[in-house]
Amino acid sequence: MIRVLIADDEPLIRAGIRMILTSADDIEVVAEAADGRAAVELARSHRVDVALLDIRMPVMDGLTALAELGRAVPGVRALVLTTFGERENVLRALRQGGAGFLLKDSAPGELIGAVRAAAAGDAYLSPAATRHVADSLAAGPATARGEEARRRMEVLGEREREVLALLGEGLSNADAGRRLHMSEATVKTYVSRILAKLECENRVQAALLARDAGLGI
Repeated sequence: MIRVLIADDEPLIRAGIRMILTSADDIEVVAEAADGRAAVELARSHRVDVALLDIRMPVMDGLTALAELGRAVPGVRALVLTTFGERENVLRALRQGGAGFLLKDSAPGELIGAVRAAAAGDAYLSPAATRHVADSLAAGPATARGEEARRRMEVLGEREREVLALLGEGLSNADAGRRLHMSEATVKTYVSRILAKLECENRVQAALLARDAGLGI
């Protein structure tokens, strides 16, 4: 079972999300929080696999809670769930190690699929969030971020850089394998090694770093 925490300051929203998630036979909602601080504490005490975090919450907002979770409960995969789809929120959530970003008007099946993807170690972006990220990447890397990203890339070998460049293009392991004439399993091994070397939480975070560095552009 995938153990899920729901953090939202509106009881009706939490109830609706709980109803959707518990309709899946492999998901269990084990805790609910009305603010970010409580979410961090409950994630620590309930052995949560995936946390759904609203952005606008009292005491501690969802993005701050996301950063706290990364420090206090690093094994938890966090999905940001909000009505606010601004590009800055999407990018901040992903750069802080979030496993994905969903809007509250997402279809029930999309919500369940995102939780499953996060629990499996993958990242999930709603179509709306993907558009925001694409718009940002199209604008090109900021100078300071680009320099820092290129410095971090120095630990990678040539083949690892090739794999990372394809992550920056948004390719799946299977598609990257076909492009590089590798098996999907081999690409997966490279991705794991890249994430460890770059100290990234997930492949989306690594892809953003690649784009900041200008890799693959």
